[in-house]
Amino acid sequence: MTRSLPLSGKVALVTGGSRGIGAAVARRLAADGAAILIAYRSDADAARAVVDDLAATGTQAASQAMDIVDPAACAALVRTCIDRFGRLDILVNAAGIATYKPLAEADADHYHAIFGPNVLGTLSLTRAAAEVMETPGRIVHVSSRLAESPMPGTSVYAASKAAVSALTLALGQELGPKGITINAVAPGLIETDMTAAAVQERGEAIRANTPLRRIGQPGDIAGIVAFLASDDAGWITGRTIRADGGLL
Repeated sequence: MTRSLPLSGKVALVTGGSRGIGAAVARRLAADGAAILIAYRSDADAARAVVDDLAATGTQAASQAMDIVDPAACAALVRTCIDRFGRLDILVNAAGIATYKPLAEADADHYHAIFGPNVLGTLSLTRAAAEVMETPGRIVHVSSRLAESPMPGTSVYAASKAAVSALTLALGQELGPKGITINAVAPGLIETDMTAAAVQERGEAIRANTPLRRIGQPGDIAGIVAFLASDDAGWITGRTIRADGGLL
């Protein structure tokens, strides 16, 4: 007897899905049987490449450009998912901005540039998805280990990711009665094209202080997200899972 895939028949909306962690999540959820809508900010070619890869495996997949800072755009994205696939079961919010500045440069513009996509976008997407999500629904956000262990110069970014974890905890209480779980994953340094400079600068020190003695890969996070999106995680909500290889 053929066993169905764990997410067969489900539809997942993945923001930030054109690259890095988001693209790895989209591929993993597709491998587990979900149809995928990828949302991206500006790199249409990268998003199209991911969609083409998924389509080549038989996955129903599409992409949509959007501005996560705009609440109306977040609501429109969810409507696009419903129009395209007929339902929404899983929201994974991997979109965000990671720009670091020391206190002397952490002005209002920097604050809004970080908190807009990282916090307002998280809130807006959650609100829009929760209104239409199938039951049981799954929402997974990407936080950061810096929310618990910030480094010098990361104050605003770390605060924004701490806000994501706080939203996740609070909204778990609101969405639970609706049959929707909401959780977050807090990665340490993950090796992507966006973190190449950080890996070059701090990679050896991180390896030396990480029990697993390596830098995290996008697939490490995608596997955790896939678990949180599955039926096996139905008794977990409001939690932030730190995924940093046990970094000391």
